[in-house]
Amino acid sequence: MERNIAHIALFAALIAALGLVPKITLAFGVPVTAQTLGVMLAGAVLGARRGFAATLLFVALVALGLPLLAGGRGGLGVFASPTAGFALGFPVAALATGLFVEHVRLPWIGLGAALGAALGGIVVLYPLGAIGMAVVLGESFPTALKLAGAFLPGDLLKAGVTGMLVSALARVRPQSIAWRRQAVDATRPRY
Repeated sequence: MERNIAHIALFAALIAALGLVPKITLAFGVPVTAQTLGVMLAGAVLGARRGFAATLLFVALVALGLPLLAGGRGGLGVFASPTAGFALGFPVAALATGLFVEHVRLPWIGLGAALGAALGGIVVLYPLGAIGMAVVLGESFPTALKLAGAFLPGDLLKAGVTGMLVSALARVRPQSIAWRRQAVDATRPRY
C-alpha cells in the first residue's frame, strides 16, 4: 500500500517537474510542454489505476492553486483557458495508456509502452483537448482538433521516448513496472 502511494506521488511530482522544461506557446494559446511525457510514463509504468491516480493528484494540486503547469500556471483559472481540456484529460490519457499496456501483450515491452502512450497521449487526449479549445476559443470541434494536430510530431516523439524508457526500466529494474509486478503476483499461488 505504501509503495503504491509513493509511486503515485512520485509520478505526480515527475509531471510537475517536467513543467519546468521551457514551454513553447503556439499562436492559439496552448503551450507545447514536456508534461504529457510524464502522463504517458505514468500510465505505462504504473498501469491504469495508479497512473490515473497520479495524474488525478497532479490535476487536483493544480486546481488547488499550485503553479505546477508549464510556465508556473495553477489555480482554477487554468480550467477556463484553452488548455483546460488537455489538463482535465491527463487522467483519462494515463488510464488509456495503462489499460493498453496491461491488456495488450507484445513481445517487446517498449513497443507496447510506445503504442499505449500514443493511444493515451494522442488518440484519447487530443479530442479532450480539442473540446476545451473549441469551448474557450469559440471554434468548431473539427477546427480545434486540427489545431491540436500541431502537437502531433512532438507527442509521437514523446511516445517513442516513453517506449525506450519503459524498456530500459524493465531491463534494469523489472519490479518497478507496477502493472507487470501485479500480474506476476496474481499468478503466484496463495497459501
